[in-house]
Amino acid sequence: MSEMSGVFRVDYDQPDTQTGGACSTQHAWAKVPVEPSSAERAALKDDIRRLLKERDAVMVSHYYVHPDLQDLAEETGGIVSDSLEMARFGRDHAAQTLVVSGVRFMGETAKILSPEKTVLMPDLDATCSLDLGCPVDEFGAFCDAHPDRTVVVYANTSAAVKARADWLVTSSCALDIVRALKDQGQKILWAPDKHLGGYIQRETGADMVFWNGACIVHDEFKAFELAALKQQHPKAKVLVHPESPADVVALADAVGSTSAILKAARDMDATEFIVATDNGMMHKLRSLNPGKTFIEAPTAGNSATCKSCAHCPWMAMNGLAGLAHVLATGANRVEVDPAVIPRARRPIDRMLAFTAALKNGQPVGALVSGIGAA
Repeated sequence: MSEMSGVFRVDYDQPDTQTGGACSTQHAWAKVPVEPSSAERAALKDDIRRLLKERDAVMVSHYYVHPDLQDLAEETGGIVSDSLEMARFGRDHAAQTLVVSGVRFMGETAKILSPEKTVLMPDLDATCSLDLGCPVDEFGAFCDAHPDRTVVVYANTSAAVKARADWLVTSSCALDIVRALKDQGQKILWAPDKHLGGYIQRETGADMVFWNGACIVHDEFKAFELAALKQQHPKAKVLVHPESPADVVALADAVGSTSAILKAARDMDATEFIVATDNGMMHKLRSLNPGKTFIEAPTAGNSATCKSCAHCPWMAMNGLAGLAHVLATGANRVEVDPAVIPRARRPIDRMLAFTAALKNGQPVGALVSGIGAA
């Protein structure tokens, strides 16, 4: 890890030798479960269904995990969604155990909103490049260097980083919240995804400084190759997640969160789409839109390193065998320091109150006034 021009850079191809942690993508891919046979898959699913009932548990799965885990969550009364909706669903569900198929920050968010519940994950080593690239000590120093700014962090961060923030945002509400803060005259410190932050700044005109982080999946999409692919499919609409580089976003017909991409695919007048987000989304896009064609946006080409090949290696660590194991044994519990939970929950609750007011057509100015730096 090195500091350049006041921002921090992480080389995700190298092990985290300072802490001994497992942050290399090679390590993550090495832990991806072997695909079970048809008979093994059926037996594991039967075991999981039984154990969910016995353990008073419910599954919450992200769009990027294996299709088996997405389908099984919905079949058993759980949910497939983005990270915050996963946590909210778990909070409101009667089950006392939540099984989170996703990455570590998602499990932590579920625990923050449901501290009285047991939260399990198939593999606690499943993490996120954005989370890894924003360690709380360095981030705290970055915040201290900009005391006049309101601290806004993306959901893809640790509980400790959330506890240092004034606001939490997701890609679906970031524009609205930052625009409201700007209207109140507030200057923003944004972390950790520089591409999403740049998109928000371009759309709102807000005064923002950025932590220098990026998602290893979305950072690999290539505008030159995407433009060439569009020429091959001239009728295709391009759907892009705003964690992608600016030149990729500029080629999009629709830009937005996972839920926004799903909505665009459903509503747009097209039968062919090129999609620039984690290819785990393809399962839900195809199952909800039979008769439509979905093509992965390219990550190959000049300067590509293909760390992810459009799929998060940590998301890929979730599997049926790991899920069955934690349900049977209670292993892989997600723990968050009880002293951190109230501080980490505060920016989440602010976001939830803001989005609820916006949905109900209520004024939001008072909700952002006086929060954060003056």
